[in-house]
Amino acid sequence: MHRDKLGIYLNDHLAGATFGVGLAKRIAHQHRHSARSTDLQRISDEIAQDRQSLLEVMDALGVPARHYKIYGGWTAERLGRLKPNGVLYRRSGLSTLIELETLRLGVEGKALIWRTLLVVAAEEPRLDESQLNNLLDRARGQIDTLETLRLTAAAAVFPSAARGVTPDSP
Repeated sequence: MHRDKLGIYLNDHLAGATFGVGLAKRIAHQHRHSARSTDLQRISDEIAQDRQSLLEVMDALGVPARHYKIYGGWTAERLGRLKPNGVLYRRSGLSTLIELETLRLGVEGKALIWRTLLVVAAEEPRLDESQLNNLLDRARGQIDTLETLRLTAAAAVFPSAARGVTPDSP
């Protein structure tokens, strides 16, 4: 029973990681000529590496990857591109803000799996606690970078809010 639950848990996170890789690559590509390109490409590369690390953890634990969940994550990322952004034929600043928020939420979820696996590692010798701690630290760094990028995007989309003007202000 415990192994079945762990397999489901890991495969659910694999679906999320598949979604996250696609989203991170798309964001990095969309902003490849911007001042944010280096940070976005680094995060995209790291998220892809983290997904690979998850697959390696699953392999070490003897948990097979469920392809239908991988395809589900891939499909969800593609469908997410259809979200209306207030502009009919092109991207808007709101697209960037929502994508950065979505990516940050995904990285938060990734940090949670590494924390959970650290709990499992206490009783599971096939898990490398040092590797899991490194992955958790990297996720925290990604969260910090994404928050900085998100706040910059929010200030661009809502410039009056960036100056401290709120809808209730006179």
